[in-house]
Amino acid sequence: MMDALPGILGGLVLLALGGELLVRGAVRVAERLGVSPLLIGLTLLGFGTSTPELVTSLQASLAGSPGIAVGNIVGSNIANILLILGLAAMVAPVAVASRALARDGVIGLLAALALTGAGFAAQLGRPVGGAFLLGLLLYLLLSWRQERQEGASHGAAYAKSEAFEGAHPHGLRGAVPQAAGLALPLSLALGGLVLVVLGGRLLVDGAVALARVLAIPEAVIGLTIVAIGTSMPELVTSLVAAFRRQGEVAFGNLLGSNIYNVLGIGGATALIAPTPVPAEILALDIWVMLGASLLLLLVARTGWRVGRREGVLLFAGYLGYLWAVWPG
Repeated sequence: MMDALPGILGGLVLLALGGELLVRGAVRVAERLGVSPLLIGLTLLGFGTSTPELVTSLQASLAGSPGIAVGNIVGSNIANILLILGLAAMVAPVAVASRALARDGVIGLLAALALTGAGFAAQLGRPVGGAFLLGLLLYLLLSWRQERQEGASHGAAYAKSEAFEGAHPHGLRGAVPQAAGLALPLSLALGGLVLVVLGGRLLVDGAVALARVLAIPEAVIGLTIVAIGTSMPELVTSLVAAFRRQGEVAFGNLLGSNIYNVLGIGGATALIAPTPVPAEILALDIWVMLGASLLLLLVARTGWRVGRREGVLLFAGYLGYLWAVWPG
């Protein structure tokens, strides 16, 4: 136990720090190269803030730990809806834009259905990974077109980047002076990438060791400890948005994260390191993810808001899920 916990905690710290540096450096490089703020928000910020989940699932798959790889994706989506949205709604009622829900909420549910179907049909192999990444590309193109329309309501992909920027008092540029050329932000991004890779390795090794010490399936660790740990950026950004009464940003941030988790992280992991979906995840957790995705649509549709009472119910649902997953 004492050997596993330092690895898990150290890995989470490196993932958070490395992801922060990677995003800041990459955004500054893109700005220097003349990339538009909208494109930066939809791509670099969307992918950058999901880097901890991506690296963790990819390294777990390469290490032969599908329970952690797939559990991280499924568990993060469950935590985003039941835990993080529940807490955000308990802080302040979360407003929901009808257009964003109709597009992003449905796409999130379809992505969850696609992951479920792929899991039961076969392993997450390269054809599935390619299809998922193509789906993400099409989603980003749709978001790009709609975001450019004057007066259009922001979608989940944009809200994900807006929530990240809002959680940083000085924006994304505070760590990189305006006068700096490409060398400093590029070094920042590369250094962040190195930290993320090291953090992912520490986290996966620690999670595997903890599962062996406790004599429980790796999937349990992946679905809970790893998933919650890699979802900390979403927790922080959504709570900050809720405290600022920016409910639509908090809601869109979580929807965007769920879409990126399945299509982006699931797709990249399947394409690079094909992995099976463990039987224990297919038996329970993937259905919880599907149910939570559907519940999200139903709850958000009632009054176009997620109120405090609904937040308490979502949070209680997550506690019930943890009770069902953890043995003993």
